[in-house]
Amino acid sequence: MRSRSTLGSVAVLTGALAAAGLAFAPTAGAVAPGSATAVYDCGTWGSGTATLAATQSGTAATITLTAAITTPVAVGVDTISSTLTMAKAGGGTQVFAGKKNPALAAGQSVKIGPLSGTVASGTSVNSYFAGPALKMVIFGVTVTCDAVTSQSPGPFVFS
Repeated sequence: MRSRSTLGSVAVLTGALAAAGLAFAPTAGAVAPGSATAVYDCGTWGSGTATLAATQSGTAATITLTAAITTPVAVGVDTISSTLTMAKAGGGTQVFAGKKNPALAAGQSVKIGPLSGTVASGTSVNSYFAGPALKMVIFGVTVTCDAVTSQSPGPFVFS
């Protein structure tokens, strides 16, 4: 009888600890909207609508950008060093950076990311107009792009 009581107590205690662990586990964040578009002007490299996709897990956030500009030459995997600067609601900037891209054939739309950044809950970011919003370094050549429009359907808001 005593062993059944001990086993029952252990089972209840284990269940309680598991429930407490779930209650205090960090939650994954959500960003809304998940994707948006904005127009970027990259000077002699071209201009057009870019698609931005955002994800979030806690304070870690990423943005992947598919640009309207095309690469004139083939580019290997993870050879484009990129910095995307976004305007924070209320002032300041939020930077997403990285050296991530798929292999791109000549003439293919440039795709970069996921670019990483750290965000606080409630951070809202949109197109940056006070200078270059996007900087890419490809084979030692720096390409800068200015945001021409705000994001549509609206800014990314991280929870």
